[in-house]
Amino acid sequence: MGFFDLKAICGVCDRETGLNRFKVKKPNAWICPECLKKAGGITSVDFSKVTIEDIKQMIEEKEWKQEKRSNAFINEPLSTAEGMYRYCIENNLGSGWNEKWGGKHFKIIENNLLDGEKVHLTFIGLHNYISATKHGNNFAYAITNKRIMMAQKNTIAGEKFQSVSLDNINDITFKSGVALGTVTVDTIKETFNIGLSKVSAKLINSKIHEVINDIKNNKGNGKLESNDAASTADELKKFKELLDMGALTQEEFDIKKKQLLNL
Repeated sequence: MGFFDLKAICGVCDRETGLNRFKVKKPNAWICPECLKKAGGITSVDFSKVTIEDIKQMIEEKEWKQEKRSNAFINEPLSTAEGMYRYCIENNLGSGWNEKWGGKHFKIIENNLLDGEKVHLTFIGLHNYISATKHGNNFAYAITNKRIMMAQKNTIAGEKFQSVSLDNINDITFKSGVALGTVTVDTIKETFNIGLSKVSAKLINSKIHEVINDIKNNKGNGKLESNDAASTADELKKFKELLDMGALTQEEFDIKKKQLLNL
């Protein structure tokens, strides 16, 4: 069967495919664009080396990983980039990205998590903040049971990542300015400022101290559950839906929000 035959059979899914198919040399077979996409796309599949069985295995592995991430998002949301970003937005812990870009920045943190490392708090802020015009733009931040992680995905290519062990932190302070607030993290090697809205900065400063104190005091022996944070986010979401439905007034919603966030 030649390339210019109108139809061929995909060696992966056994369905007919048109001229937009791709040739797999080992064996002499075709793959449809849908199966190629499931396998990772042209950049992931070397048609001169892989076999149909290799491609089937690639698809199975990707589907397994996707299912694993979906389960993680449900059961332990702060272990995934999507969950980290949504937690920030729903809890007023910084802003500045849409969900697509927020996920890209937090994906760097997800990829750098170590075995046994759990995220307890995430937020978004202006890294190395000096003034409204002098800073390193928005970074994704995460407090885990081991360290503070900071990450930024560049718009063109590349990424920035830094982490500081909790044992190397001297102090964390908060200062309120005219328009923004600043959270300053003083470590053994360096000091860096994080610029945020005044409301977010005050809340984040309080949350950072709370989480780090719990971890350092071995409350729960390092088993502080990130699901507690997710539960707060879920409750806030429910009350927001009641507000949008008109079942709660703005004043009632604000009271509930303050209660949940311990303001």
